[in-house]
Amino acid sequence: MKGFFLGLFLFTSIFYGQAPYPTDFFRSPLDIPLVLSGTFGELRSNHFHAGIDIKTQQRQGLPVYAIGEGTVTRIKVSEWGYGKGLYIAHPNGYTSVYGHLQKFSPEIEAYVKKIQYQKKSFEVEIFPEFSELKLQKGDLIAFTGNTGGSAGPHLHFEIRNSATEMPTNPLLHGLEVRDATDPTLLNAYVYPLSENAQVNQSQEKIKLKYHRQSDGTYLADKVTALGTIGFGINAFDRQDLAANQNGVYSVKQMVNGKLYTEFNFETFSFTESRYINTLIDYNHYSTYRERIQKCFKDDSNLLGIYKTIYNNGKIEVSEGLSYNVEIHIQDLAGNLTKLFIPVEGKLEEIKIPKKEEQTDHYIIAKKPNNFDLGAAKVYFPANTFYDNFYIDLKKGQDTITIHNSKVPAHRNFTITFDVSKYSEEDRQQMYIGRLDNNKTANYSSTYKRGSTFTTRTRDLGTYTLAKDTVAPQIRPQNFKDKQWLTNYSYLSLKITDDLSGIDTYNATLNGEWILLEYEPKTSTITYNFDDLILDKKQCDLKVVVTDNVGNSSTFTSTFYRK
Repeated sequence: MKGFFLGLFLFTSIFYGQAPYPTDFFRSPLDIPLVLSGTFGELRSNHFHAGIDIKTQQRQGLPVYAIGEGTVTRIKVSEWGYGKGLYIAHPNGYTSVYGHLQKFSPEIEAYVKKIQYQKKSFEVEIFPEFSELKLQKGDLIAFTGNTGGSAGPHLHFEIRNSATEMPTNPLLHGLEVRDATDPTLLNAYVYPLSENAQVNQSQEKIKLKYHRQSDGTYLADKVTALGTIGFGINAFDRQDLAANQNGVYSVKQMVNGKLYTEFNFETFSFTESRYINTLIDYNHYSTYRERIQKCFKDDSNLLGIYKTIYNNGKIEVSEGLSYNVEIHIQDLAGNLTKLFIPVEGKLEEIKIPKKEEQTDHYIIAKKPNNFDLGAAKVYFPANTFYDNFYIDLKKGQDTITIHNSKVPAHRNFTITFDVSKYSEEDRQQMYIGRLDNNKTANYSSTYKRGSTFTTRTRDLGTYTLAKDTVAPQIRPQNFKDKQWLTNYSYLSLKITDDLSGIDTYNATLNGEWILLEYEPKTSTITYNFDDLILDKKQCDLKVVVTDNVGNSSTFTSTFYRK
């Protein structure tokens, strides 16, 4: 079996022209068969997936092992993101990353908790001295969990180049995942790109019709077109032991046998990951939640994932000529799905004209843009957006609307509200909120200075001044006041806030600060009794929770332990 995967690796290395990766240096991070719920480079909201997500049999607490000799260089504990994450530098020039962990191994857990108690903070980022936490291949480092921005128990696993910090596809390093399944093509589209281009009598994109042939390939109905056109596909990959619709590894586009486009997910740079919004049809995604990967490259697309790009993947169609377009969708194991698209150059009557919505304001993407909307001023730095467009801006008394969610922002822009008409007392409980579909004003980080409130955001939509006068709620979950808790291993409390959201949480036990682990997904804070040696039978607990505008609640309780 190992010989098979090594041969497969050598084949894909030659086929894709990728750099040689060590395939016999690392072991698996888990002692179970690797089944993936997420692949490297998978399309996520505003970013590419930087690792693989390994299923953990729908449970937490599986042992996680160091994939090779090395030293811990970074430990991060966060409420969101990777949750509890661990970084190990290896002598062969790579760093392995383990995310969403339940807890660390006893030695590392004690090391982290010592610093958490020193800083009196659950969230910490630690950079140990080199070789302070040395590891051997196969050493226990942690247990799998569901912490941070995880939607279910799994291990997020990465292998990065230590020098560049660029993530590389972990499956190129010899990890074995069973995969004999071809990628699945869900939909394909053709786009008229030049000013007077047309496809199938339309100046708007058209969904292609295609059917499966006897040899397993797909053949689309003939496309009639003229001018500059481009194609896009929606596809997914599936490994043998899982039903998950994961991302594909490689996409190629050929025109009359000439390679026009080739990109794959061998590696990418974190600094350019947000340009995913130019790889996909973002307007379509925002409307239909379907990610179309373009086989052509926009001018604003600065991604480095392209191995070949001719004429930006765009096809110049002339009247009277025929074109044979092939799109190849491939996974890392070499499984291949092909789509053939015949194109005929033909001038036809336009039945679906181009839709062009114009407003009073026009954004030039490469220049800074300022707008005064009465209640607030909006400033877009140069290159906030990828393309020029007409922006829809609306004024309200304490509310402004900045276009809609169909246009992505690459950089943060600034919204500044004038709050001079409000008293100092009112301002203390006010904040800038972004209205959701339920008209709830979700807190946007608000910087207060004199008579102005400012927020920086990448999200277009409706913003308003909101007020939160209600303090957070604190409720015990697994204990009651005056209860004997001798056999309890932990305390759990639920903390909630209806408007501005939780900002800080702190607790003391008999006057001494204790560590609370916060899990925002379940709105719970947890204290582990192993953290402190309690020398009193009577224990006085005090918990203070504050929201983002300063409203505070205090919970006190007394319990007993032997």
